[in-house]
Formats: sequence, C-alpha cells, structure tokens
Amino acid sequence: MTDYFEYRHTVGFEETNLVGNVYYVNYLRWQGRTRELFLKQKAPAVLAEVQDDLKLFTLKVDCEFFAEITAFDELSIRMRLSELGQTQLEFTFDYVKLTEDGGEILVARGKQRIACMRGPNTATVPSLIPDALAQALEPYSTNVRSLAGHAA
Repeated sequence: MTDYFEYRHTVGFEETNLVGNVYYVNYLRWQGRTRELFLKQKAPAVLAEVQDDLKLFTLKVDCEFFAEITAFDELSIRMRLSELGQTQLEFTFDYVKLTEDGGEILVARGKQRIACMRGPNTATVPSLIPDALAQALEPYSTNVRSLAGHAA
C-alpha cells in the first residue's frame, strides 16, 4: 500500500498554452480534482456532510514547477496529508510524469490548506474536522505535523 492517494491524468491539448506546455492554472485544477476524487472514493460520508452544511474552504494553494509537461504526458498526482489540526488540514501534491519505460520524473510539487466550516453562507464558523475525514486520511498521513491543540 502506498502512503499517497493517486489520481492518474493524461494531459490534453486544452490544458496547454500556445507554446505547447501545460498552463500553470491546470496544476491547481488537478489538486482540486484529486481532493474531490479522494472524498468520493475514500470518504463518501464527508460528501454527505458537504451536501448538508459542511464547507471545505481552500485557504491557500501553491505549486512549485521543476520541469515542463506537454499534451499526452501521463501524470500521477499524489496527495498526502502533511498537517492536521482541529479545524484545518494541509495536503501536499507531487506531480509525477510517468515515462514509457516505467520511470518517474517529479515535475512539480504543491500544497493546499483547507479549513472546515459550518453554517449558512452569511454566518459560517470554524468546525472540527469530521471524524470520517480524519479516519479516511490516516493511510496518507505517515509524516504528518500536528497543529497546536490537536491530538492527532
């Protein structure tokens, strides 16, 4: 078993710019897609809470680029939990290009900080991370930093 949740993606022409390399905003889209698929596959109970009143606010995203990728490159986007607090968590994302000979090239690395909130849109307040989410994340949290005040 791996210590990351994986989303496999084949780059399409629509994700490239005029020069032919992937436009930077797509890396952030892939972070969101990976997170969504994780919830769908590993934490469906959390999706039910999102349909109720749980809100997962993205507070911060970043991405550092190491190599260019182009149309039809095969990627593995690998999400890990890096920090866990009472109301916030942080994921890291490794963007790995899979080569035809079975090799792997790290082309980018990103982060995403999420806050759990509840309540109506005009009065949302911080909320504890749902137990179902914390449990679903356990296999992907081998090197997690615990944020102050959380018993991880």
